Amino acid sequence: MPIVNVDWLEGRTVDQKREVARRVTAALVDVVACPPEAVTVIFTDHPRHDIAKAGTLLSDG
Repeated sequence: MPIVNVDWLEGRTVDQKREVARRVTAALVDVVACPPEAVTVIFTDHPRHDIAKAGTLLSDG
């Protein structure tokens, strides 16, 4: 049962999430020969003020 976690900055649309879920599921079905029902995709949206790179919050850059 593949579980894929997608962590990214907030702001993606529901349609974008649908398409990513569809494509990730299709890739796993193709590569690991599992049924689509076995694939779980979890999206976690993060605000820019919750992520820092090189010591600086993304919201500050």
